[in-house]
Amino acid sequence: MEGCRWSTPVEPDVIEQALKGNWQVLLTPNKTVPSPWLGEVKNFDLLCLASGGGQQAPLFAAAGAKVTSFDNSDVQLEKDQLVADRHQLEITTMQGDMADLSAFDDACFDLIFHPVSNVFAPDIHPIWRECFRVLKPGGSLLSGFMNPAFFLFDHVHGEETGELIVKYPLPYSDLDSLTEDQLDDQIEATLSLEYSHSLQDQIGGQTQAGFMIADLYEDSWDDQSTALNPYMPTFLATRAIKN
Repeated sequence: MEGCRWSTPVEPDVIEQALKGNWQVLLTPNKTVPSPWLGEVKNFDLLCLASGGGQQAPLFAAAGAKVTSFDNSDVQLEKDQLVADRHQLEITTMQGDMADLSAFDDACFDLIFHPVSNVFAPDIHPIWRECFRVLKPGGSLLSGFMNPAFFLFDHVHGEETGELIVKYPLPYSDLDSLTEDQLDDQIEATLSLEYSHSLQDQIGGQTQAGFMIADLYEDSWDDQSTALNPYMPTFLATRAIKN
């Protein structure tokens, strides 16, 4: 995880600018979240869900939100706290499973910010249900996620040769799709297991939980590390409202 862009805390000048009201956040690698999706977050009760790493949570705190960062990784949470302490910002950090928000009361958050992370969850329906429960009426869930088509391809082969080969049936799961040796190597390297999720589960799952999808955009990787990049966007982001 070290060295990953999602695990690299923001520079001090980024927080200083946010304290002055100049800030942007990312749900996906490149496109910044449209300002109408966020509104005025000052004094919002805001949940950064599986969003640790010293980036979004400190930015929201600098913008005046009352931030809770809830993540399964103690290392990612420590980075949020590091940036918060550096700038004397208040953030509540809590460790836990994104599919289990039982630590929170019903209708206690104005906004949930959930960047690309449900790729690490084997079942995303509990996540959507829990997000709906803990949001206040009129609150928003902002989510980033992978296009499931990404998981069709052998990306190791693609990176080495530039050739795209369809290799895996969907839904993809590291547990079922990797060889035993590949899976052992991934576990030994302490890399999180990944799972694809259909658009029906990603978008339809939110509406089934009770949300109204208010907007959507697509995005791509921030570099050419996948041979798929020139052909299609590999990320999506949605804004869902609890009416």
